[in-house]
Amino acid sequence: MKPKLIQILNEYGHANILQIEGISDELMLKMYRMMVLTRIWNGKALSLQRQGRMGTITSVHGQEAANIGMALPLEQTDWFLPSFRDQGVLFTLGVSLKDQLLFWGGYEQGMYIPEHLNIAPSCITVGSHLCHAAGVAYAAKLRKEKTVVLTNSGDGSTSEGDFHESLNMASLFQLPVVFVVQNNHWAISMPFERQSATETISEKAAAYNMESARVDGNDVFAVYKTVKKYVELAREKSQPALIELVTYRIGDHTTADDATRYRTKEVIDEWIKKDPIDRMKKFLVETHRWDEQQDKSLIDECMKQVEQAVKDYEAVGVIEPAEMFKYMYHEMPWHLKEEIDEVKALYKGEDA
Repeated sequence: MKPKLIQILNEYGHANILQIEGISDELMLKMYRMMVLTRIWNGKALSLQRQGRMGTITSVHGQEAANIGMALPLEQTDWFLPSFRDQGVLFTLGVSLKDQLLFWGGYEQGMYIPEHLNIAPSCITVGSHLCHAAGVAYAAKLRKEKTVVLTNSGDGSTSEGDFHESLNMASLFQLPVVFVVQNNHWAISMPFERQSATETISEKAAAYNMESARVDGNDVFAVYKTVKKYVELAREKSQPALIELVTYRIGDHTTADDATRYRTKEVIDEWIKKDPIDRMKKFLVETHRWDEQQDKSLIDECMKQVEQAVKDYEAVGVIEPAEMFKYMYHEMPWHLKEEIDEVKALYKGEDA
């Protein structure tokens, strides 16, 4: 049976007032600010990549509500295990704009996480970090900590064995982990209907006797309230959950992809009408929480913040290739020492 789609804020900017109870005006404005900041950063990063000033990057355009909504319910003691399209989550949790530029620019220190943030390195391998999330949650349970683990992946991860193994383990041992899947309809060029015999992702939880929900991923209110509900259940009852966020990948899979080869403009245009930032702005303006002058000031502020991050990123300069070897082990093993010597010799034009 296809689960009902949870929605509070529709594409026209209208929301059920009773359903937004508990979301303060301050929190609403934070949601909006973080979505706008993430989009401006995303656009600038894509521009830098096209200019040869950054490496291959994934675009989060159109998925800002999913990113920001899932981040806000977490407490400082909780853990987040990210995939490769979670820039908005990371910014909301406290990772700097500059560090994400460094990460996508190929700098090792770009994935340095401040010690007060419980965030694992972004996982490029599809779905493998879900196993890590189950493991971290198992450790928290053994230590009797009130820690919740949140992890996010895309619809393509549900075609991996890691997804099913992780959900099975989480349910079997009743672990405090919430699995969020952003169903943006595409695993690179593979549409969701070619990946799954089930019509939805959330219904897959039934195989593991796990709670689940299917949410409008472009509705930041619905994302926030649903994730908050299951984070609290995980914290109080050590109960895992699967949440499907139905959204759409407006851009290419990465800057190495050309989505025009497998998608039509008409479909994309229909999803643009459901834009998460546009609907949030409409709601804020219509309910007299926001106005056009405030919006202009916010955009100017975010653009300045992003431009400063770019200056700081480019001021780092060129890093020696041997730097990549320094952060894997506490004490460097002999074989990596040999590889460092080979790399140094290569860049000096010598025989290794």
